[in-house]
Amino acid sequence: MDLAMQIEHLFRTDRKKFLGFIRQRVRSAEEAEDILQDVFANVLAASHNVSKPIENIASWVFTSVRNRIIDSYRKKRAETFSDMQLPQVEDTTNENFEALLSDLTASPETALMRESIWQAVMHGLDELPLEQREVFVKNEFEGVSFREIADETGTNINTLLARKRYAVLHLRKRLQDLYNS
Repeated sequence: MDLAMQIEHLFRTDRKKFLGFIRQRVRSAEEAEDILQDVFANVLAASHNVSKPIENIASWVFTSVRNRIIDSYRKKRAETFSDMQLPQVEDTTNENFEALLSDLTASPETALMRESIWQAVMHGLDELPLEQREVFVKNEFEGVSFREIADETGTNINTLLARKRYAVLHLRKRLQDLYNS
């Protein structure tokens, strides 16, 4: 049996095992399915260029799966503050903070809510350590990319991502009362 057929056979027989392995490491079933399909397509394509026999095909595929999961973590963009969702308004729309804060047709209620959110955000930012506050403000409010911040400060991008993540988590806690009301 040639390598391509062995890979196809492995996909048919061990698909659920691979999918379970991936699913434990990613957020959604859809993402797990995408990774599985992507890996098997790439492994199948690579099999045509393999000159030496592969002793353990399942191990080779698991290594590819693991590497692809790691790649997906690296490629994920940082969660932005503007991605935060408001509770449903009138059960018809799900607006994000950015839309609410930039709404120029503000009713008195919307204006009050916008002002309350900005005050809570500013107070929350004041509570953050300087490094977290700077990364958050530069990335969210000034639109500076993490690469640009890293080049400017000499700080590792992963460190910058972590700092922003801590800032977002802190602001979420700070804004929880507004979410509830």
